[in-house]
Amino acid sequence: MAITPQQFKQMQERLREPRRTATAVFEGTLAVNGTSHKVILGLDPSLRGTGYGVIRWGRPDPKPVAHGTISCAAGWARSRCLVKIVQVLREVLNAHQPTICVVEGLFYAQNLQTALIMGEARGAALSAIAEAGVEIYEMAPRKVKQAIVGYGAAQKFAVAKMVQRMLRLAEPPEPDAADALALALTHGQGRYGLNSPKRI
Repeated sequence: MAITPQQFKQMQERLREPRRTATAVFEGTLAVNGTSHKVILGLDPSLRGTGYGVIRWGRPDPKPVAHGTISCAAGWARSRCLVKIVQVLREVLNAHQPTICVVEGLFYAQNLQTALIMGEARGAALSAIAEAGVEIYEMAPRKVKQAIVGYGAAQKFAVAKMVQRMLRLAEPPEPDAADALALALTHGQGRYGLNSPKRI
């Protein structure tokens, strides 16, 4: 295909221009190069009850910033639940400006329909986080329980009690929020065992 001298000159000029990089939808959410992550978002996605937890990492103790469960009624259509997950997470991101998100890793569901629904909730949540330009890592639930409780098959109540103790909360958080806070705490501690969290 032939090009004109003018088109060739335009191509040369474009090559000399500095490369443009994508910017986050929400300003201020990208971590500055070389700085450690101070505000960590943990996320436990589920269609009817997505848990989230935000902590500020520091020594000697991490500080709780916000936590909760994005609850959707059983009678709601799946599409309505997905919209609520995205909307609430956008509010959390804007309010607390985390620089990193740690999400619970995938598990093997025996029921295909359950796996598909979980995937939809996870996709909605991850799209909201990625939209804000926040780094996302995933961590296996067993590794989180091992790091927080010391036992990879620990019950949710045990995780909630340990999270309460570590963050000096007045009462144990709800189970889904506790799992999300546990993810954030595990990342802050860097207690991954042999495998570091996978970036997604």
